[in-house]
Amino acid sequence: MTIDKPMEEKSDGLALGYVLALLGVLAFSTRAVLTRLGYAEGVDAETLLALRMGLALPFFIGMGLWGRSRAEAPMAIPDIARAAGLGLLGYYLASYLDFLGLVTVPAGLGRLILFLYPTFVIFLSAVFLRQFPGRKELACLAVAYVGLFLVLGAPAREMDSALTGGAFLILMSAVCYSLYLVGSSVIVRRIGSARFTSIAMIAASTAAIAQFFALKPAGSLLEVSPTIWMIAGWIALIATVLPVWATAEALRRIGATKASIVGALGPVSTITLGWIGLNEALTGIQIAGAALIIAGVGMLTLRRKR
Repeated sequence: MTIDKPMEEKSDGLALGYVLALLGVLAFSTRAVLTRLGYAEGVDAETLLALRMGLALPFFIGMGLWGRSRAEAPMAIPDIARAAGLGLLGYYLASYLDFLGLVTVPAGLGRLILFLYPTFVIFLSAVFLRQFPGRKELACLAVAYVGLFLVLGAPAREMDSALTGGAFLILMSAVCYSLYLVGSSVIVRRIGSARFTSIAMIAASTAAIAQFFALKPAGSLLEVSPTIWMIAGWIALIATVLPVWATAEALRRIGATKASIVGALGPVSTITLGWIGLNEALTGIQIAGAALIIAGVGMLTLRRKR
């Protein structure tokens, strides 16, 4: 009994890690659709990003205070600097590039490009962390990406030169987010998910707000409609605060590679929401692709019976 208990606790921790990764992905996937709805209301990328990060900022400050009260040891200055740098990379620069790309790129196609990041994460983890994917992870990734091709193949074929610039911006966003995931998986184990998330997001929020006031008159916030405030509030709380915490905790429990593969479910959620809220097409082939994505993630998470 004493031998099996640690194994059971470890298994439970991994299961919770997968649940948190899935929760983070599904919540985060609403961002593209809400962003496109915001643009339809006339808001620009800089204003929407500043509203999102400004509304989320108090929660991240509170998270930092909570994490500090529970911490057993103070953080080293280099860890604080790394957390802030990763926040600027993964939640300011990556978000800004994604917001700019979504001005011209449809939500579905944008998720196809952004969710190439599992490939980048696996490569970066192998290079920097010496964490090489096993056969099971590669097989799951292959199945999931076949599903992604089916789900988003139709929007990709409609891409023309007018969308190339936006697509490139979203691709760079995916690269930045991949670097954030790999770096985060190391630091979060040392300082804890609450303190890491707080520092990273305070840095990202400060940059987004500073950018707005550098580019826009402060009074322009008074011209924002109640609908845009509601959209920004959803993006801030449901598509930012919740997935940021859930993803950070998932990284601590299951690592960057497995968390990134679970992220393949994100486009399925985005496509479904786009079909409901933006009248984007959902065909039988896309439904089949969604089933493959779910199968790929399911093979990863279900434990083999002994």
